[in-house]
Amino acid sequence: MQIFCFTGNFIEDHLHTCTFAHLHINPHICAISTLKMILVTGATGFLGSEVAKQLAQQGHHIRCIKRNTSIIPQLLKPFNSNIEWVEADLLDLFSLENALQGIKYVYNCAAWVSLREADKQPMIYTNVNGTANLANLCLQNGCRLVHVSSVAAVGNAKPGELTSERDYLDPTTEDDGYAISKLESEMEVWRGIAEGLDAVIVNPSIIIGPGTGTGGSGALFETVRNGLKFYTGGSMGFVDVEDVAKCMIALMESNISGERFIINAENRSYKDITTEIAKDFGKKPPTFLAKPWMMGLAWRSAKLASAFTRKPPAIDKVSAKAASHERNFDNSKIRKAINFTFKPLDRSVREVCEALSN
Repeated sequence: MQIFCFTGNFIEDHLHTCTFAHLHINPHICAISTLKMILVTGATGFLGSEVAKQLAQQGHHIRCIKRNTSIIPQLLKPFNSNIEWVEADLLDLFSLENALQGIKYVYNCAAWVSLREADKQPMIYTNVNGTANLANLCLQNGCRLVHVSSVAAVGNAKPGELTSERDYLDPTTEDDGYAISKLESEMEVWRGIAEGLDAVIVNPSIIIGPGTGTGGSGALFETVRNGLKFYTGGSMGFVDVEDVAKCMIALMESNISGERFIINAENRSYKDITTEIAKDFGKKPPTFLAKPWMMGLAWRSAKLASAFTRKPPAIDKVSAKAASHERNFDNSKIRKAINFTFKPLDRSVREVCEALSN
């Protein structure tokens, strides 16, 4: 079995591998016994490299497609004998067509992730058009696709209810460029599905894992380690990168099509998650509540400061608003679909803290 992995020149994926002992696929789900070629986009990113690693651990020979300046993740170095790297780009149809030659199964983990206002429009263009190109070629070539979206593209539930796959984001009221880019990218996949594309969509919550470093979700851990004094009143879902990859592979190997799945291990208030991180680092937990008006003052001050320093603001309007917003997610659909048990969040948090400490 041969696997092809891809990352375009716009990819900076912000977003664990133990055994598969806690993953038990239902007997009625059919495995891909005749699988020949697989493409993984975003293979140099946090999630994409984990997907590639888990597939490689199963003994597959992998081709990873990257830009000439991309750095091969340390995570994949042990599999050098299984991996061939070539260059391509989701926005370059010719290179993408070549990458898809003979491919039947595609994991799309590629995305540009940024909260900077200056990146909003180019990020939307890049993410949406790259996904549209891939969806079109998958449809044309008869490929099965597992597309990575985000809970950022999922709408808000009614008060007191968990957010589920049935909730959709209203783009007319959303000003988060990343959320808009993920929603419109997801719509390109749904458009393909309506035209006959065999595809499944996953919507992970905040992805954590030892390999994140101090960027992406790792920035939260690093901030707490450096002595965070304030916490916000919001809440969010969190999931281990290893579990996201396992869910994606299980869905690919199933007969499920035309569905979206929230991938979320547990929901936590920001107070609880920062307290847990602080304790694992042996630090004092944050004790002061940053109220919404304080967060509003913070992002305005940061914006003013950035005008003088010409550096990106430490916090912007979108992230300040999200920090005080409660978002809790229902993971029952994916658990039932593939009979999946998520790694406990406290274990994932401890592993990240240990990795950063070392």
